Amino acid sequence: MPTPLRASPTSTAPSLLPQRILVVDNSRTHARLIGEAIEQKLNLPVLYAATLAEARTALERHLDWFMVVTSLVLADGSHDEVVEFFLSRQLPTVVVSGVYDDGLREQVLRRQVVDYVLKNTPGSIDYLVWLVQRLERNRRIAALVVDDSRSARQHAAALLSMYGFRVIEAADGEAGLAMLDANPDIRLAIVDQEMPGMKGHEFTRRLRARHARDHLAIIGISGTTDGSLVPRFLKSGANDFLHKPFSREEFFCRVSQNIDQLELIGTLQDLATRDFLTGLPNRRHFLAECHALLPNTLGRQQSVTAAIIDIDHFKHINDTYGHEAGDVALKAVAQAIARHSGTQDLVARFGGEEFCALVPYLGESESVEYFESLRAQIEALEVDVGGQTLRMTVSIGVFRTRFPGQTLNHLLSEADRRLYLAKAGGRNRVVSSG
Repeated sequence: MPTPLRASPTSTAPSLLPQRILVVDNSRTHARLIGEAIEQKLNLPVLYAATLAEARTALERHLDWFMVVTSLVLADGSHDEVVEFFLSRQLPTVVVSGVYDDGLREQVLRRQVVDYVLKNTPGSIDYLVWLVQRLERNRRIAALVVDDSRSARQHAAALLSMYGFRVIEAADGEAGLAMLDANPDIRLAIVDQEMPGMKGHEFTRRLRARHARDHLAIIGISGTTDGSLVPRFLKSGANDFLHKPFSREEFFCRVSQNIDQLELIGTLQDLATRDFLTGLPNRRHFLAECHALLPNTLGRQQSVTAAIIDIDHFKHINDTYGHEAGDVALKAVAQAIARHSGTQDLVARFGGEEFCALVPYLGESESVEYFESLRAQIEALEVDVGGQTLRMTVSIGVFRTRFPGQTLNHLLSEADRRLYLAKAGGRNRVVSSG
């Protein structure tokens, strides 16, 4: 499954976002098929209703509603009443219908309904799961619309908002660039061609010079019939192009496809740079990042502290509780390290039960306090493994320097030597000298 795009620190925290989904269908069997697929694949809570009356009761019982998937055929409401019931409560609504009727479909899609999906067609459940997942992830992504036409800009912004994005608008290229600088969580830009001062393809070229394809998707739009415009946009760095006027379904499909591709790139990058078990950066990525950070920091005569962290008696944990428990222990320690780390710190799983950290700008006493605090946090962990409580400790070897010319290999060797002293001294301690 593609990795969700990571939100910036200014985005709404994932834990604060409502998660609950209501599935409404007079066929409880079909409702269960949809709901169980969502629960199993996305781990989102689902409740069910067969009528508007049951839906009203469910909505009043809980406040953390994310969206609704509803049939149009309910015993206590017409098609229009069903749609209005949920839209009036400002709930993102996906309509599922067993009848293919172009007139009904167009009537429903004229409302602020996210999508109209035919039930009992091959792949319909898989599509609904993908759609729910896409909408859930969109809430953590900001999108920029750059268009000098206020009506066109607001139309695109309204569609993006309907699909869950946080939308930022700009009336020209210069304003768009400023918005990108001020909002680092923007991952999608919709760019019109005909704008005063800076044409859309030129804005795209400047935008792409600042943001690589693995960070930002750009979709050009225009109502012109100039056949050379599409390749101009694409060669300037756009990912895609839409001709005005476009249908809302085409718009959603193009936007979703490009965001999916960004997430797929993120997945491939994670496979190359992250440890599959703990989610921390892996050894290779850590070494590459350290080789870049070290000369820059030491060259300014700023301090760098290297540390190697090793779980005490890890073989005993595996032998006593089993290898699955050992994996749980590794994840718990990795999470503690990640929580403890600052934005400028580099951390990684180095291999086996060993972790590594490179922390800039700590004073001599601060470096000891920093890792002593981490040691104490790990010692305080109580990890559930099959109904039993696992407690563990770590030994940490620390080496701090501020001398230019020191190599990463020397820092890690010194930290490793101090780790040996921590083990020899009884474990569950930090050693920074010797």
